[in-house]
Amino acid sequence: MLSWGALRRRAAPVVARVAINMRPARGSWGGGSEFVRQLARFLRARAYTVRFDLRGQPDCIVMADPRVGGLVTFGPDEIEAYKGTHSSAFCLHRVNENDRRKGTTHVDDLLARANRVADHTVFVSGWLRDYHAERWFDRRRPHDVITNGADPAVFHPVGGEPLDARGDMRVVTHHWSDNWNKGFKVYQDVDRMIADGALPGTELWVIGRWPKEIRWRAARAVAPAHGARLAALLRRCHVYLTASVWEPGAMHFIEGLQCGLPVVFHEDGGGNVEVARPFGVAFRDDVRGALEAARARYATLREAVLVGAPSGDAMALAYARLIQRGIMRHRGGP
Repeated sequence: MLSWGALRRRAAPVVARVAINMRPARGSWGGGSEFVRQLARFLRARAYTVRFDLRGQPDCIVMADPRVGGLVTFGPDEIEAYKGTHSSAFCLHRVNENDRRKGTTHVDDLLARANRVADHTVFVSGWLRDYHAERWFDRRRPHDVITNGADPAVFHPVGGEPLDARGDMRVVTHHWSDNWNKGFKVYQDVDRMIADGALPGTELWVIGRWPKEIRWRAARAVAPAHGARLAALLRRCHVYLTASVWEPGAMHFIEGLQCGLPVVFHEDGGGNVEVARPFGVAFRDDVRGALEAARARYATLREAVLVGAPSGDAMALAYARLIQRGIMRHRGGP
């Protein structure tokens, strides 16, 4: 005889079937993998089935990246073929890239072509939507802006080390990419100022990867980290520094925010700016002045972070609501 628990599991209904075209990575990776991990976990906890292929007749397809290979298991051609025989399937395209941030020339066109199979588009920032609207996206098409959030079970401020007015201010940045547009020239300048005594009472922690040409003079350089180890390192610091430019909507500084760190950010940070502005200090040419301002305003900025920082739960809920509404509409519901 089956136990009551087994009967409940057997009888548990499936809300809907979702196929995500990107598998989450193991270990350190970019923000796309972290998005997939959070969304899959959130949906499964709410009785959705989630796969990373098109088997099982999905009701919704989430295209997280159109570039097939590696973690990306299928692309727009496969989605188009599937929709040709399953017309009620709803396709949600998450756009989180552009050519400008890495100096490439093919990504914008690739996104435009892939978007033709989408029924609804999500941009990770208003800046990115406007960027693509100037090039190919028609604003009249169904779309939303949903900003990123990190896993709050991992990236949270509990156990952090607030800045002591008489102690050193630990400034941190972390990047998986070693592309110079991530702000490494600025981080070198901060490292030089600390080494030369022009930023007294300040430490710089650099976590992850960096251009091979860089030789840090004063910075504490830490190998790539992710998950709980990364969060623990972030909570040991006080202020997050991102000099990354033209970002669609980065995850790195959001992980810092969710660990309780005010942020110093570049005015040309693209989608980063609209998220970071309430919680930090902007700079263009004077990063030293911005860091000093962050120190002076630390208590106020930290309180703003603790009250209103982004959340992966809020991000996943916004996607889940879009998925539910899209499935209903494609099934002929209201």
